[in-house]
Amino acid sequence: MKLHKLRAGETTGTYLVESPLTEADILLMAQQLASQRLSRGRKLTDPKHVFTHLQTLLAGSEHEVFALLLLDSKHRVIAFRELFRGTLDSASVYPREVVKLALQCNAAAVILVHNHPSGDPEPSQADRELTSKLRDALSLVGIRTLDHIVVGSEGCVSLAELGHV
Repeated sequence: MKLHKLRAGETTGTYLVESPLTEADILLMAQQLASQRLSRGRKLTDPKHVFTHLQTLLAGSEHEVFALLLLDSKHRVIAFRELFRGTLDSASVYPREVVKLALQCNAAAVILVHNHPSGDPEPSQADRELTSKLRDALSLVGIRTLDHIVVGSEGCVSLAELGHV
């Protein structure tokens, strides 16, 4: 993507196109904007906006990806980190590595995130069991698990909203 194709508009959050854009350019820009919205210091206030950003980042992946949204004590973003990449329908997730990253980043809370490449965000029984296992491991070191969000092209599902966190 050439950066000179886009420039800021007069109104905040608007952009002007200076030359033709390809579909790949547009997708890359959307991913970059979604990453910015989940950048350090941002306070997460609206779950629906977070869903949109996560969907932009993960829904198009051909492999299952497990990531952490690491938060401080006021639920501001410290970092969004992809931890594990798997196959078409699974990813191996190691609680030790999840806890290790959360401690390294000095996170007070986390939101677990993974995608379903099939597009269907409905959580599986394995997703619910993983949530419980990771919640227990993180709580041993004083880190709260706020949610586990499953991302698909058809939308996002919050395990917290379903009562599983």
